[in-house]
Amino acid sequence: MFSLEEVKDSLEIAGQSHVLQFWPELGEEERSAFLRELAQLDMEGLRGRCEAAAGAAASESRGLSGNIDPVPPEFIGSVKKSDKNNILQWENEGFVQISNKRVGVLLLAGGQGTRLGVQYPKGMYDVGLPSGKTLYQIQAERIHKIQELADIKHGSKCTIPWYIMTSEFTLAPTEKFFEDNNYFGLEPSNVIMFEQRMIPAVTFDGKVILQGKGKIALAPDGNGGLYQALVDNNILVDMKKRGVEYLYVYCVDNILVKMADPVFIGFCVTKGADCGAKVVEKMHPAEAVGVVCRVQGIPQVVEYSEMQQEMAELRGPGGELIYNAGNICIHFFTRTFLQDVAEKFEGQLKQHVAIKKVPFVDARGSQVKPTKPNGIKMEKFVFDVFPFSRNFVVFEVEREDEFSPLKNSDEAAIDSPTSARNSLLAQHCRWATSAGATLLDVHGNSIPPTASSVLARDHPPAQCEISPLVSYFGEGLEKLLKRQKLTTPFILDKKKAEDLQPQ
Repeated sequence: MFSLEEVKDSLEIAGQSHVLQFWPELGEEERSAFLRELAQLDMEGLRGRCEAAAGAAASESRGLSGNIDPVPPEFIGSVKKSDKNNILQWENEGFVQISNKRVGVLLLAGGQGTRLGVQYPKGMYDVGLPSGKTLYQIQAERIHKIQELADIKHGSKCTIPWYIMTSEFTLAPTEKFFEDNNYFGLEPSNVIMFEQRMIPAVTFDGKVILQGKGKIALAPDGNGGLYQALVDNNILVDMKKRGVEYLYVYCVDNILVKMADPVFIGFCVTKGADCGAKVVEKMHPAEAVGVVCRVQGIPQVVEYSEMQQEMAELRGPGGELIYNAGNICIHFFTRTFLQDVAEKFEGQLKQHVAIKKVPFVDARGSQVKPTKPNGIKMEKFVFDVFPFSRNFVVFEVEREDEFSPLKNSDEAAIDSPTSARNSLLAQHCRWATSAGATLLDVHGNSIPPTASSVLARDHPPAQCEISPLVSYFGEGLEKLLKRQKLTTPFILDKKKAEDLQPQ
């Protein structure tokens, strides 16, 4: 660890001497903790980072207009538009890779859930399903099931390692939550948690913000901090040791995520891709999602705020949006591509500006909770590696089946606990009725299939929930549910499935 004098010198060179202004007022333990925190900062790059943050925040964001094109059709697959035989072949290829233990999943879970309004990691959130399951439990059970399906198909005993990127804020509670729940039946050695880096928040004139007299205001370096974290925590080494060649990366808040989706993995492997993105069709031109496209022939995500209105509204001959490939933060990477990024390109990743309200201590040492934005948090995005890909592909999926993020509290109209819960229940209602079941209300009256899966706040779907341990994506339900009358609320768990098995 650096000495106080070394830290002082480094801060002075970086133009951040004010960081130690309250040092005389700190106790011994506080001083030790503060020195440890300061020692972890990249002092050599601190000045440049702070100046870059201030400069980026001051510069006006200009909309991109020229040299933007959609991804060419030959690099796109689709669950809706691709040939059914191709989709089946991709799925089979995905299962081959999973059964050979060549696939891992990686969860981006470093965020704090501020918009959701909770003080714990999002993955621990219960959206109010009949079962009371959290996002983490749902995802763990999907890993169980896809491993089981691969084993049945290929007579293997496979493992899909689950890498979970946390932050300083989320690591300890996530570890405890998994321990308290016995890792949801997964082998603990196959659940690998690691931390991304934290970087200081700065003022608009590039000064590091003090959160307390002996505490810097730190924030995770964005989900694009993944690439540095893979190196810091030897995750690429672990992947190589396990024989993992392909990584399925996703965000914690999507309740419909298909863990280690064999169709997407098989598509990417078949196409020889080193990098791939799942997308959904944009609902309307102004929807606040980035668009996967090409800029000057290079694949990237253009944020909705960067695209000029007239371009966002362009439509094709069938009335479809030209720029309609909405990014949903589900990606495929080869391990060798990630190694290349870590060794050659990580330093070139773009820094994005987030203007935030950052609590701080003023010159008198008093705590201040600002009422308007006062600071800059710089972050990297996971998709900013797309331009470095040698063979980038896109796979379009149905929104109602694979994308319903949990970002806001129930005060918001969208992306809330209610919308996430309804999305999952609506999907499970569709699965049950497609399998030949009739859903009944509490009075024994049948619920029409269209009404049972209506996705709306005022008219929620019927309370029909199917455990991922029973069905990964609707498969295998016909033998259990055909001609069954199911009184809702209904939970199809493993025990209930065993009771329904034909004798």
